[in-house]
Order: sequence, then structure tokens, then C-alpha cells
Amino acid sequence: MAGEAALLRALFDAAIAAADPAVVLARHLPEKPKGRCLVIGAGKASAAMARAVERAWPDVDLSGVVVTRYGHAVPCERITIREAAHPVPDAAGEAAAREILSLAQSAGPEDLVLALISGGGSSLLALPAEGLTLADKIAVNKALLKSGLAIDDMNRIRRRLSAVKGGRLALAAAPARLVTLAISDVPGDDPAAIASGPTVPDPSSSDDLTPLLAKLPDLPDAARRLIETPSPAQDFTPDFRLIATPQMSLLAAAELALKAGLTPLILGDALEGEAREAGILMAGIARATAAQGTPVKAPAVLLSGGETTVSIGQTAPGRGGRNTEFLLSLALALDGHPGIHALAGDTDGIDGTEDAAGAIIGPDTLKNARRAGLNPAYALQTHDSYTLFDQLDALVKTGPTLTNVNDFRAILVR
Repeated sequence: MAGEAALLRALFDAAIAAADPAVVLARHLPEKPKGRCLVIGAGKASAAMARAVERAWPDVDLSGVVVTRYGHAVPCERITIREAAHPVPDAAGEAAAREILSLAQSAGPEDLVLALISGGGSSLLALPAEGLTLADKIAVNKALLKSGLAIDDMNRIRRRLSAVKGGRLALAAAPARLVTLAISDVPGDDPAAIASGPTVPDPSSSDDLTPLLAKLPDLPDAARRLIETPSPAQDFTPDFRLIATPQMSLLAAAELALKAGLTPLILGDALEGEAREAGILMAGIARATAAQGTPVKAPAVLLSGGETTVSIGQTAPGRGGRNTEFLLSLALALDGHPGIHALAGDTDGIDGTEDAAGAIIGPDTLKNARRAGLNPAYALQTHDSYTLFDQLDALVKTGPTLTNVNDFRAILVR
């Protein structure tokens, strides 16, 4: 499996490199401002993006504040980097959001406000709407993570409960010019969904979100009331620029696959649904590729992105993330198929809350697990996929990659 694993890891690394702010950001910068450039931002890639701005504009009057996840900071000289908790917000995130909001409000008509937005910003910009406390926000976030709701529905709720998301940060920066540079980690690259859209109008401001409450039984009363209360539509046109997307990263991996003699097939950059169900579905496609040459003839690699979900239920889960759960389901469905290997990982380097991006499987995964006294089916049932792959030395560990274009999946079929 060593050669196949190395190739899969190379594809993953190519996908991450295609979203590196140091490489992609500078060409998307706007015209330099006459006045100050105030940099604000949030997300797992925001610190790396801030450093890229500093290096691209050494001659610009530049200052600002961005907030990133603990462990994702990088040294900057003119832009202050704050760190806070993800995926459950904390007081540091609330303080950073207040600081960012205040800086946006200080901008004048000759200033440029440059917003650096990436995945993770929803939790990191933790400034509750009026009437909510940080404890309320934390309770909502925990409920969302357990709900099984699609990421789009989660963000609709987050926007409604925030003092800065859903376009409110952009409104605070007026009359200054505001330009957003964003790295997408969401299906469809919807600007309103990336970090819950702090600098773009909220398309769901007047939506009835009441039906979503059925999956959120334990919300604070104040949060429930706000979710049930639509707000007026916003009317402004944002200058929003995507500098990296899941599709761009999949294309980079596909280019490398071609050079390695494989036929790449991109199945989509926005696949959603339960992780274990996605594993079963992908196993069927991989088997058809191996046996029938459809939808693509082997040797091939099936590439996909997007974000699956893991519904925990009421039982206490083991250790795992959506990518390792997907892989364990895939391995069980393949049942040791001799010609199929796979990698799945989160491009930010962290699958869920664990210290691995994901894992790699091959024909011997189930056999090796059982020899080690592990029960793969039980591990899947108890959401303990990380533990199984850790004991098999099959985890992929990159550390924080300082970018985030959502999950990456590659299934290699010989």
C-alpha cells in the first residue's frame, strides 16, 4: 500500500497548495487606497491571508485585526492576530469580534476596509445579537453541531443570531470602500455561507426558520425567539472576490493525477449528506469503475469535495470526524476490494476536533483492524473511527495548513 498511499497523499498536498494564501492572494488585491487600509477578518486561513497582504503591500498604510483558530496564527508585523476557539466559540472570539467591529466602524470615506474571510469564521466571530449572551451562543453552536442539519441551514441560524454576520460587518464599515477576499469552504461557494457572510447581504433575513427548530430541541429561549423573528432585507452590492475554492483544489489534484498516469474524474465539489451513507455510495461508484469501466475506466482516481455530516444522536460518541467516518464506512462497503485505495481529509488539517486531517484506507484495512482486535463495524456505530485508524497508523496528520477549502476525497481504482 506504500506506493498508493504516497500517491494519494501527493494529491491531497496538491489540493492544499492550490489554496495557499501566499500563492493565490496577491493577484486578487484591489487598487491601493488613497487613505488607510484597515484589514479585518476571521477564519482558519485569516492569519495566513493577513501575512500575504503585508508582503504584497509593503508601501501601504496598513493596520488591522483578524481572528483565527488557536494554533493557526502566523507572525505579522502590522496586522494584529487574535486567536479564539473553534468550533465552539469562547470569550476570546467575542472580544476579537468586538475589536474588529470597532475597527470597521472607524473607517472613513478615503479608507479601504479589506476583509479576509475563510472557513471557521462563524465560530470565531462570536459576537451575539442584542438580547443574547455568549453562553447562549455556545449552547446554540453545540446544538447545531449535534443536529445533523446541513451547513447551509446552520449558517442561516448563525447569521440571525449574530451582531456581525449576515452583512452587518459590511454595514458597519460604511461609507468606506469594503473589499472581501475569501477562501471558500462551503458547497457552491455561496458568499453568504462562508463564515456566515459578515460582508454580504443575508439572503435568508426574511426566511421562516421555524421548521429548523425541530432538530434543535435544547435552545435557550432568547435564541429561539430570534430564530423565529425575520429581519428586513438588506440592499447593498458587495465587492466579494473568491481567491480559492474547493473546485480549484480538485482541479490541481486532477492535474497531478494525469501526470501520474491516472484518469481523474471530479464527481463534484459540494457533496453533502451523512458521512457513512456517502461512504456506501462512493464504494458503489468505485466498484463499478473497477469492474465495468464506468463512469470512468481504470486506472482512475475519483475526486470529490464538500462537507458531509455526522449525526451523533443521544449516545456518547468515541473519537472521530466526518472524514474518518466516511473512510470507515467506505472500507466496510468495499470489504477488502483488492484494487481500491482511498484518502479523505479536511484541507484545514483538522477533521472535526481531532489532530488529524483524515486517513488512508486500502484492501488490507479491515483485515489489519481485526488482527489488532478491533471491530470496524462497532467503531462505525460508535463514531470511533479516529481510534481505529490511529491504532492502524493510517491517520493523515498535516498540522494546521493555514487554509481551508473544505473536505477532499480521492478514491484510487486500479
